[in-house]
Amino acid sequence: MCILLLILTALPGCVRRIEVHPVPSHPASSSIPRSLQVAISSLTIQGADHMPGITLLEWRTPDLSRATMEYIRNRGTFTAVSEGPADLVMTLTARLSMIARGPYVYHVRLHADMGTVTEPIKSYDVERSATGSSVRWITASDRDPIEAALQLALEDLLTSIESDRSLYLVKEPVRGSKP
Repeated sequence: MCILLLILTALPGCVRRIEVHPVPSHPASSSIPRSLQVAISSLTIQGADHMPGITLLEWRTPDLSRATMEYIRNRGTFTAVSEGPADLVMTLTARLSMIARGPYVYHVRLHADMGTVTEPIKSYDVERSATGSSVRWITASDRDPIEAALQLALEDLLTSIESDRSLYLVKEPVRGSKP
């Protein structure tokens, strides 16, 4: 029985690869005239999909990175967003957890450390949830609520960063002052 279970969970058809495309509900409340490097330090998945006999989902770090950068670009918070060197660095840790009590509930938690390459500036923690269906028949059963929870979490994160805009502006010396 254990061998059969192992074989069934190892088959490619038993794993759902998730790809999300969260879209901002509105543009940035205030833009920050700096470039941003996005670095995903980790993505963990916990919950019901890791129990025997339940279809596994796979959400890869490159997809989270792409989705986060697209979201920030579309929102217009920073002048440029990439994985390469930039004025500011956002190091993001993400956790997806699933709870199966009636309909599945998907929780996305994001921890973002903002700073320059050499100096930390501020950290943010956000967590948002979305309710899925009570059965996970197709990939969309997982993808849609994960995308919704991620969109809400990114919205909260970027709203907080935008409200701290002054922390991320270039500090220029006052003209006319003598040392």
